[in-house]
Amino acid sequence: MFCSSLSKSAAAGLAALSSSLFVPTVSAHEAKSGWDYPFACCSGYDCRAVEPKRISERPEGYVIQPTGEVVAYSDRRVKNSPDGEFHWCSVAGRDDSRTICLFVPPRAF
Repeated sequence: MFCSSLSKSAAAGLAALSSSLFVPTVSAHEAKSGWDYPFACCSGYDCRAVEPKRISERPEGYVIQPTGEVVAYSDRRVKNSPDGEFHWCSVAGRDDSRTICLFVPPRAF
């Protein structure tokens, strides 16, 4: 009887321990300049700074050069860049996937 109750205790403890090991963290990663990409845009690897030449503008919106995708100026995925640089968040951080978020520097007047 002692062995079976010990086994149940050990099993319960092991179950509690293993479930705590698999709790997902809800944090985003950080841009090189020190600000955190929002979790909605980033799963830890989706976002990165990009050279200004990789993002161009035309009347319809921002053009992501690697994909040719156009993100309208009014699109909810367009965000203000806290460090004044372009940052692009794409699915799985790939250069050939769709845009999740685009951080753009302030526009000059």
